[in-house]
Amino acid sequence: MALGDLMAFRFPQSAVVSNHFDDCGSSQDYADLLSQRRDSDTASCSYGNATVTSIATTTGNDATSSMAYLPQAIVLCELRHDAFEASTPTGPSDSGVVSKWRPKDRMKTGCVALVLCLNISVDPPDVIKISPCARMECWIDPFSMAPQKALETIGKNLSLQYERWQPKARYKVQLDPTVEEVKKLCNTCRRYAKAERVLFHYNGHGVPKPTANGEIWLFNKSYTQYIPLPISDLDSWLKTPSIYVFDCSAAGMIVNAFRELPNWGSSNYSGSTGDCILLAACEAHETLPQSEEFPADVFTSCLTTPIPMALRWFCKRSLLRESLDYSLIDKIPGRQTDRKTLLGELNWIFTAVTDTIAWNVLPHDLFQRLFRQDLLVASLFRNFLLAERIMRSANCSPISHPMLPPTHQHHMWDAWDMAAEICLSQLPSLVGDPNAEYQSSPFFSEQLTAFEVWLDHGSEHKKPPEQLPIVLQVLLSQCHRFRALVLLGRFLDMGPWAVDLALSVGIFPYVLKLLQTTTPELRQILVFIWTKILALDKSCQVDLVKDGGHAYFIRFLDSMEAYPEQRAMAAFVLAVIVDGHRRGQEACVGANLINVCLRHLQASTPNNAPTEPLFLQWLCLCLGKLWEDFTEAQIIGLRSDAPRIYAPLLFEPQPEVRASAVFSLGTLLDIGFDSSRDGGERDEEYDDDEKNRAEISIVKSLLSVVSDGSPLVRAEVAVALARFAFGHKQHLKSIAAACWKPQSSSSLRSLPSLANIKATGSGNIVSSQIGPLLRVGNDSSSLVRDGRVSTSSPLANTGIMHGSPLSDDSSLHSDSGILDDGVSNGVVNHIRPKPLDDAMYSQCVLAMCTLAKDPSPRIANLGRQVLSIIGIEPVVAKPVMTSVCRIRPGEPTSASTTPLTGLARSSSWFDMNGGHLPLKFRTPPVSPPRQSYLTGMRRVCSLEFRPHPINSPDSGLADPLIGHGESSGVSERSSLPHSTIYNWSCGHFSKPLLTVADDTEETIARREEREKFALEHIAKCQRSSVCRLNKPVTCWDTRFDNGAKTALLQPFSPIVVAADENERIRVWNYEEGTDRTVLNAFDNHIFPEKGISKLCLVNELDDSLLLVASSNGNIRIWKDYSVKDSQKLVTAFSSIQGHKPGLRHLNAVVDWQQQSGYLYASGEILSIMLWDLDKEQLVNSIPSSSDCGISALSASQVHGGQVAAGFSDGAVRLYDVRMPQMLVCTSRPHIRPHTQQVERVVGISFQPGLDPGKIVSASQAGDIEFLDIRNNSDTYLTIDAHRGSLTALAVHRHAPIVASGSAKQLIKVFSLEGEQLGSIRYHHPSFMAQKMGSVGCLAFHPYQVLLAAGAADAGVSIHS
Repeated sequence: MALGDLMAFRFPQSAVVSNHFDDCGSSQDYADLLSQRRDSDTASCSYGNATVTSIATTTGNDATSSMAYLPQAIVLCELRHDAFEASTPTGPSDSGVVSKWRPKDRMKTGCVALVLCLNISVDPPDVIKISPCARMECWIDPFSMAPQKALETIGKNLSLQYERWQPKARYKVQLDPTVEEVKKLCNTCRRYAKAERVLFHYNGHGVPKPTANGEIWLFNKSYTQYIPLPISDLDSWLKTPSIYVFDCSAAGMIVNAFRELPNWGSSNYSGSTGDCILLAACEAHETLPQSEEFPADVFTSCLTTPIPMALRWFCKRSLLRESLDYSLIDKIPGRQTDRKTLLGELNWIFTAVTDTIAWNVLPHDLFQRLFRQDLLVASLFRNFLLAERIMRSANCSPISHPMLPPTHQHHMWDAWDMAAEICLSQLPSLVGDPNAEYQSSPFFSEQLTAFEVWLDHGSEHKKPPEQLPIVLQVLLSQCHRFRALVLLGRFLDMGPWAVDLALSVGIFPYVLKLLQTTTPELRQILVFIWTKILALDKSCQVDLVKDGGHAYFIRFLDSMEAYPEQRAMAAFVLAVIVDGHRRGQEACVGANLINVCLRHLQASTPNNAPTEPLFLQWLCLCLGKLWEDFTEAQIIGLRSDAPRIYAPLLFEPQPEVRASAVFSLGTLLDIGFDSSRDGGERDEEYDDDEKNRAEISIVKSLLSVVSDGSPLVRAEVAVALARFAFGHKQHLKSIAAACWKPQSSSSLRSLPSLANIKATGSGNIVSSQIGPLLRVGNDSSSLVRDGRVSTSSPLANTGIMHGSPLSDDSSLHSDSGILDDGVSNGVVNHIRPKPLDDAMYSQCVLAMCTLAKDPSPRIANLGRQVLSIIGIEPVVAKPVMTSVCRIRPGEPTSASTTPLTGLARSSSWFDMNGGHLPLKFRTPPVSPPRQSYLTGMRRVCSLEFRPHPINSPDSGLADPLIGHGESSGVSERSSLPHSTIYNWSCGHFSKPLLTVADDTEETIARREEREKFALEHIAKCQRSSVCRLNKPVTCWDTRFDNGAKTALLQPFSPIVVAADENERIRVWNYEEGTDRTVLNAFDNHIFPEKGISKLCLVNELDDSLLLVASSNGNIRIWKDYSVKDSQKLVTAFSSIQGHKPGLRHLNAVVDWQQQSGYLYASGEILSIMLWDLDKEQLVNSIPSSSDCGISALSASQVHGGQVAAGFSDGAVRLYDVRMPQMLVCTSRPHIRPHTQQVERVVGISFQPGLDPGKIVSASQAGDIEFLDIRNNSDTYLTIDAHRGSLTALAVHRHAPIVASGSAKQLIKVFSLEGEQLGSIRYHHPSFMAQKMGSVGCLAFHPYQVLLAAGAADAGVSIHS
């Protein structure tokens, strides 16, 4: 199961259905619900690896009980297996499209200019007023007092009304002004506001309508004339950014005039439309409403006093119109800013409603600009929506620039009307009785319920929830906050699109502010919400550090009350905070995050209860990011003994934890890229010896997992070794140079080899570590084995490449140097002493070479990058395909037989500049090859290494590169391979965490159908008595050069897969009626050397994967292998490690056991490697108890943990990994008593049925032996099937039949009683009527009596 799939932190839906959350339910209840959900999820989702399904069938009077085990375990289907080779998921973004929610630049309105042209008591000439007529201006009747006093009072009131929305702005009022006064006002406001916005409010109720030329009217000094003011002049004085409010009839004329200004909106215009906002009371052809139902300045009243205006308008249309005294509206108790009062709650609901309408109707960018950039502009536009609603009822249409779509009929206005009615119904009692208690409106509760209903049924592909802005408003209320946060968490969990929507609506400042609260019940949900936000957008790290938010998450991480999965989220948040952010790193180091994380890592050691893997993973990643390129943190980590704490984590069962631990250890290596260091002062704080000891500890840890089963882990090892190589490149270069120094023997000068290097007291070997794996001497015979010349560097020797170069523990303690005195004096003179010993450096070089020949292409590429850092250039040699067979020793050959085309040179001579660094490697001409053994050689495709020219002036340990005037530092840093585990792991939090991804109905139905098919056919197989297999189904030419080496039949579709010795894999449909065209054909890898030894199906009851085992022990597992050109490599690793020294051919044998999830691998080694594919880890090494190699291997498909092995000396052994001693028994059935002749076992298998002790074994001599381990003294049945020529054996998994193939072009079929049921000589009667070739492979169908046979003549046939 993927790490964290069993998320304990799931918000129970039942917890948020009831409205009782308004009372802020108890946090204990919430924790209990979480716990119940956690327990039920864990119980329902976990299963053992060995779950079995049993069937019982009865036939006739005999009740025979048979069980067919259908393994439920599924492996290699986690997130990490999804296109690891093809793509690298990116982590949280800090720029680009996901940060579009951030307002580009915050704006503030700094100055407000109010211009009122009322000329009270004098009506303008173009206005004919009705009677009675609208008279109120700013809620004052201008005729209730002297005109001048009324004018001043109205001006003062208007100023106060605006101040409610923007108290900090400077307000300037001009009453019935002249053009000069307005000009002065505009210039003063712009001068004061500087780059901030200026608001210009114009009330033209006492002057004529604007002209068609775009002029507004003012007065002369004596008020005897109306003076026009061109809009162009006004615009030039006020400049931008600005916002204009025009409250007059025909206000649309002014908007048109702005639009017609020359170049208005072009890039060279100082007042670009992007910074100029217009609000006008009506269209160009309209007159303001005059009904006494409205105030005269109805537009201004809507913009500045929306609640009184909205309530007055609503009351006249409501059922309350007869019972409510309108004068009470002016006496609404409370303050607008106090949400617990009637007035405050009405204002809060109005804000929520208008925000919601705008968010649902406006384009995203426009909403951001008008409703999130400037507080005053946002308030005016909210209120503008009300103005549109009210004035359209009077046949008047307010307009704006930018233009808004119509909103006056939006259904959210109905919600506002209902909320207003409920609030107003309480108004008489509240005004009449000061002690009466106000009952809060159910508006927000109901809207949260509506949001919850959407969450139950909505998705990314449906319309977004329109209540999102209301959820944001609810966060302001302590009463509804918890429920709102829980629902918000559920919404954010739906995916990055949901997080982006929430951020664009403006959620960020609210959840940032909430980190200052100490309410314990909010902690878990806040951590979850921040996890979701930071999984999308890394740029929030700056805001968190600035507000001290990191401390909140460190406290949560260190608390023991939360579940480990929740604390993993806190670790993730902290990792993002410190990721590439120096201030974040410094703040977290100051808050003691290193010790907190290390303490929890230490608590996870095996002696304690197991810790949630996701928590361990993110503790490691958090620390890795914290001390990445930050020397101060690295020193604290080393002093806190971090390498020792990390060591056990490298063997955790989860590959993600192991990879994260490797990443963290790698970033703990200081390679001199800390830009904050000043002259290296901090280096002196930490003793060099301590640092070297710590580095040795880190490197030993890294080398211990260089052959880990997971590519995820090995990729991080390669990246970490690259960092180490960069910091120690000069010493590693000297080791590499010594390894490629040519032999003194003139006969070998044209061939690369290790130098004649004497390790102290250990003879002619390259350190005690390399010794067991690589023998180097003066004897030329070590270079010519089996007539084949090793033309590649010894470091590329297969014996080293495949198998851990670190298997000899004694080597880790070796102090013997790799160079003798002469070499070290003559070749390398180090500028500073070597910090580590040569043995350690040589192990590192070997590990780098191992990685460069990794079966995973991506890891191999990383390994080659690492080698290039230390001056070894990988050379890819394409295969030279020749028809010449391998030459046997001593045979004469012709010089013209095989040219050495494509033979890559892999040796170089080094000019060491008189023994002084820097190294300058150069490559002289290659000497003519010695024809005695080079000619006629068949070149095997391989990967070679050679040193390449390095002219870098650096030496020894890398110095700090930044700040030393070296421009190469940054480019060298960028050339280092980059870790992917952090970005890859971040992807986990972008996915839904609160819902377990259940199998789709289609998947479940397919599984059930396959199980039914399997059970029915198993029963048929068990009842089948005579199966002659003499009916050919089909046959075809595979076009393999040397025939099929191995094949398998898919269980649930008519598909056969076959492979040849060149590791070419082909897939066919063999069903009758098809033309048997190739469904897919692909190469297992680009360097096919040894051929394929086995094909297996993994997860055969589900979406099966193809396991391909090469003869050199490399395992590659493919998915989508039967679809043309769609195959993807799921994972790859080397299954055989620590093999015998000097071994050239491993002849690996492997088998897969779905029951246990184990892969067994062996060959010419002294043990059986036991790999757990779920953990992708070598979990055990079973001693073979023999000096001979294993030549055949079979895992029981019904008894997990049992495996049978056949040996090259004819012995057969049965092992059970569940037993302490593992070896169950040994038998030697293939040793002839009279001749004592030993025959190699070529095939072995468990007999069909449930009996764990019955085995079938076949030797090369042609005898098939039937053994029962309960009587292991002798075999109970022997069949002499093929005399001296048996090449293949197949035993049906369920039917009582055995098939054997011979080199003499014959297949025989036997029953379990030894009776020969039939024989096969031809692929197909119609197949050119020729005999099949030497039989290369046999494979039965798992659930049907079908046999696939592959022969040396390239034919494959199927028989039933």
